[in-house]
Order: sequence, then structure tokens, then C-alpha cells
Amino acid sequence: MFAAAAAAAGQGQRPRDGGPDGPKKDRALGEDRHDSGLDSMKDEDYELMVQELSAIRLQPQAQARSRPQEAMAPPPPAEPWRHQVTEDGDSFLHLAVIHEEKALALEVIRRVKGDLAFLDLQNSLQQTPLHLAVITSQPEIAETLLKAGCDPELRDFRGNTALHLACEQGCLAAVGVLTQYCQTQHLHAVLQASNYNGHTCLHLASIHGYLAIVERLVSLGADVNAQEPCNGRTALHLAVDLQNPDLVSLLLKCGADVNRVTYQGYSPYQLTWGRESTSIQQQLGQLTMSNLQLLPESEDEESCDTESEFTEDELLYDDCVIGGQRLAL
Repeated sequence: MFAAAAAAAGQGQRPRDGGPDGPKKDRALGEDRHDSGLDSMKDEDYELMVQELSAIRLQPQAQARSRPQEAMAPPPPAEPWRHQVTEDGDSFLHLAVIHEEKALALEVIRRVKGDLAFLDLQNSLQQTPLHLAVITSQPEIAETLLKAGCDPELRDFRGNTALHLACEQGCLAAVGVLTQYCQTQHLHAVLQASNYNGHTCLHLASIHGYLAIVERLVSLGADVNAQEPCNGRTALHLAVDLQNPDLVSLLLKCGADVNRVTYQGYSPYQLTWGRESTSIQQQLGQLTMSNLQLLPESEDEESCDTESEFTEDELLYDDCVIGGQRLAL
């Protein structure tokens, strides 16, 4: 029987022990859950799944060696549990990770080693077992999955790789595992990747103020001047927005460009105007080019100062047509 039921990872809750009717009935998941919940499963299906998971446990190697005649037997047929998924798209491995059944999850990974289609299977939220290992704070399972060859570049329904989630959660252990056991080409791609909100791993670590992770990512080759695709803010712009002087200092130490502007033309220093932290303004003011220190003139003010070429009696548009008929004004 599983030790605990899955909790909503987005809320940071830990699994709870089940009551007399089993762990499934005690779960309370949020509407916007980040895990792949099991509440849609019927009680009898849940119990059957537990029994089937328990049935695939391997015999100890010593016991297998004591019966050499079985070694000559033909291999058993493909295990049906490899192809079984819940209506949420979860495989047995997804469920073992969600329920924090560490021994069982590791055993399943060993059993299917080399079957990358199974290891990289994405559920209805596009989460792989690697995503769930990070969400449930199980770095050992994440390490085993990476060593088995799973793909760390796969994204969930929000465009997050497993490393994005680790940076968002501030889990330094998971960041360490994902970066240490990730192949070089995968690591470079993940560090440069933006999720569907336009945030890289460095952006997420900066937004949440995880300085150790920021420093780790930059040391691994993350672009400290990477810009959000929507508005062009760098991590330094974000640090000013969040009024985090320690993060500003760290980013400057890591080589952040104080003269990089957003797509609207604002430097990090220009974003300090009207903000409380004078220390941030002082840090950036000493390094920013003079022409990027003053706020640009407002286009609205310029338009107000310019006399309109139309009088009140003149119409800018006189060809409005509704239903094929010219609108009489």
C-alpha cells in the first residue's frame, strides 16, 4: 500500500497519511493542481493499481541465482503495466513518484531501463516522471531517471522543464542533480529555454530571490543578460522591479549589462525612479551611461503639446458603413 497520497505540488503541500478508508479519500487537491491527481480514479481501481504495482517487485538477486534452471526459461511476456495509464495519463511510474514510493519507483526505472518512451511518457499536464520527481522533492529519483537516459528538455503544460520547476521552487538539491547528471548539450539547451511566460531558469530564480541558484546557473553558462521575449527585461531589470539590492549586487558581480534596455528603451537604472530603494539606484547610477539615466520623454506629453490638425467640426473618419449602409452622422 502506498505510504501517502499526492498533494497539490503547486501549493507546496506534503502528502498526508490516509485514513481508514485509504489515502485516496483524504486527498484535497486544488482546482489548478500541478501534480497529476488520482481523485478521478474509483476506489476499486485505486486498490487494484496498488496490488499490481506491488506484484511487479523483483525478486532479490540472490534468490534468482539459487534457481539457475529458471535462467534458461524463455523471457516472460511484456508486462501489461507498462502500457496502462490512468485517465489523467499517468503511468505506474508517475503514480509511484507522486505517492513518494521511492523503492518502487527506483525498481520500475531499473526494470524498464532503456525504454525511453516509458521513462519520458507525458501525462495530461505534459509532465514526465522527472517533472514529478522535482515537484515532490525526490532528487534521488531524478538522478536515477537522468542516468537511465530520460530527456530533461521535455516541457510541461506551462512550458517548464524540470530545471525550470526546480528553480521556481528554490530546490538547490534538485538544481544540483539536474545540472550534474544532465548531458552537456541538454544542459545548454535547458539553460537557454524560456517557458510559455517567457522566463528562463535564471529569470525564475531571480524572480523568487534564490541567490545561490542564480549564482549556480550563471557559473554553468546561463546568459545573465537573457531578455524576456515579451518586453525585453533581463534578470537585472527584474531585480530592480522586485527591489532586491542583494540580487542586484550579485547580478552585477556576475557581469550583468547595466546598459541593456527593454524593448521600450528602459535601462535598469531608469526603472529605479519612483522606487524606494536608494541603494539600488546608487549601485546602478555609478555604472549606467548618462544618456540611459534620465527617463525618456513621454509620448503622451508630446502629443498633448502638438496642436491637432483637425477641428472639432471635422471628422477623422467619415466612411463608417454598417450593414452596407453609410452611417449618417
